[in-house]
Parts: sequence; C-alpha cells; structure tokens
Amino acid sequence: MRNRLRRRFAGEQLADRPDYDLVGVVRIPELQQSPGRAIGKRVVFAIVALFFTAGLVYLDRDGYRDVQDSPLSFLDAMYYSAVTLSTTGYGDITPYTPEARLINLLIITPLRVLFLIVLIGTTLEVLTERSRQALKIQRWRNNVRNHTVVIGYGTKGRTAVDAMVGDGIKPAEIVVVDANPDVLEAAAADGLVTVRGDATKSDVLRLAGVAHASSIVVAANRDDTAVLATLTAREINPRAKIVASIRESENTHLMRQSGANSVVVSSETAGRLLGIATMTPSVVEVIEDLLTPDAGYAIAEREVEPSESGGSPSHTRDIVLGVVRNGTLHRVDDAEVEQIEVGDRLLYVRKGSAE
Repeated sequence: MRNRLRRRFAGEQLADRPDYDLVGVVRIPELQQSPGRAIGKRVVFAIVALFFTAGLVYLDRDGYRDVQDSPLSFLDAMYYSAVTLSTTGYGDITPYTPEARLINLLIITPLRVLFLIVLIGTTLEVLTERSRQALKIQRWRNNVRNHTVVIGYGTKGRTAVDAMVGDGIKPAEIVVVDANPDVLEAAAADGLVTVRGDATKSDVLRLAGVAHASSIVVAANRDDTAVLATLTAREINPRAKIVASIRESENTHLMRQSGANSVVVSSETAGRLLGIATMTPSVVEVIEDLLTPDAGYAIAEREVEPSESGGSPSHTRDIVLGVVRNGTLHRVDDAEVEQIEVGDRLLYVRKGSAE
C-alpha cells in the first residue's frame, strides 16, 4: 500500500521548493491595517521630515544663498525643504558653504530618499509583498509545531475551527488545507494559516506541517477523499490524533483502517437529531447547547484532581459524563472507573465561555 502511495504521489515535492516559490500556495495571516491609518502614518512622517529639514536649513541659514541675496526666513527654509525633498529643485535657494553642503549630503539627501519612499509607499509595498511573504513562510515553516491541520474548509471545517477557537485554541495554531482559493480567502480572513492544494497528496500535507502536527481534522466533502487524506496523513505522522468526518456509516471501517482515531458520521448524526426533534425537540436544543462552547453549557475534559482520587465520578463538583483511563473512554457507570484515579481524565459539563 505504501509503495503504491509513493508511486501515486511521485513528482515534484512542494515541501522541497524554495520559500519564494511557495508564495500563493501558503498564506500566513497578518494584522490588517485600514488604508486611512496607513496613509495617515505616511502623512505624519512626511510632515515630520519636512519640518525637521526646514529646522536644519534655518539653523544653518547663513550657509544658503537666495537669488535675491536676502536673508533666509523660516518660510524660505520650509520652501527650500519642500522643493528639495520632492526633488523639484528650482535652484533659487542653494547651499554654498562647505558646512551647508555637508549637511545636505549627510542628512538632507537621506531624508529625501525616505521622503520619496513614503510618497510611493503603496507601490513599494506591492513590489516587496512577495519577498515579505516568502520570509514569513520561511519563519513559519521553521517554527510550526504541535498545531492542528484542518483538511477542508467547507461547512464542517469552518464549524470545527469555530469550536476549537471557542475552546481556546489560537487561530495562528490552525492550518487549513483546501484546493478552493475562495474558501482559503475566507480562512485567511479568519486569521488562519492556509495551504492551497490537494490534501490527498503527501507533499501538500507535508507543506502544511502534518509531520509536526498534534491533531488533524479531516472534513472533506467526499468520503473517498477523506479516506485517502487520512491514509496519507497517518503515513506522514503516526502519532497525531486524527478526527475524520464521513457521510456514510459503511465507510467507518475504512476510516479506522486508514488511521483515524475518531470518526463522525455526519449524515447519520444529523438524521438522529432530526428524528429526536420530532418527539422531543428540547433534547436537540440541549445537545446543540452542549456543542456550542460560546454560550450556555459545553462538554470539556480535565484531569482528575488529587483530592478527587479514590472517589466516585458522580461525587465530583462537575457533572461527569465519562472517564478516560489509559486512552480508553468509559461510561460514568462503568464498574472499572467506579473509583477515579490521578491520571484519569474526566469528560464533564461546564459553563460556556461567554458566561
């Protein structure tokens, strides 16, 4: 199976490309600044540079010559600074002493260059954006560790990300892999790192840092895509926790064999909720409440406190739904976990983060 996969995915490896060539494939989110604020900063810098230059010229006004041979006023110094920094240079006011020319060479000329950079800042930003993105990609690839990779950013993927962010995971620690540029644009707007490409290909998943990920969420739109993406991710990272969603329950065993730790059957889960809602709609409301971490109640997991060791799960301060011992989930009424121990983890109901 692995040999067939290697032959299937043979060819140019994205992970081996230079960072400069990955611009447009990998996108690192950055803080967005409003155009008004950006322009305002440039205007302030231009005014400061203008007044600073005018002050220098006025302090050394005896070193400048006016075509009318009249003493330089501060207005003349402002005028000279404006035409000099903008490289207009009418020549009606000129430095003629060695000191004034030295100041022009060492101070005013660099200010002129900076002034021009401010004036054409937008153009320069466009020209340097690719280099900046390449540098950010290189820094991200060197530092990304223990993150979460989300394969597919459709309805299921977005909802999964919302749940993770609601549980305290930082958006910068989530990487979205999808082939749809419009979908990735939405993910980037949410502050997520994005990788454009086919998630069934090993080089795309390697580029997303799957080898160093702590968890992987497979939320593909097709079951066959989900199975192949899971198989590829598991081959790259044997230790990561893989949670996958499929439409048909008959594919559950394929997902398990491919390496998924948990499998959610979306169609059957929705069908059960629809069936329950016809008789007891309040039950569905409670389930939705538990699955929404921002308000009401939510299901969470925590370690057993030393003071709780030896007691019953039902005697803790929280409403306990299950106990995880040695990686196995037990129901709260299971005799094996009648007494909880230090090292166990409790699945319990907590208040939502908004309360």
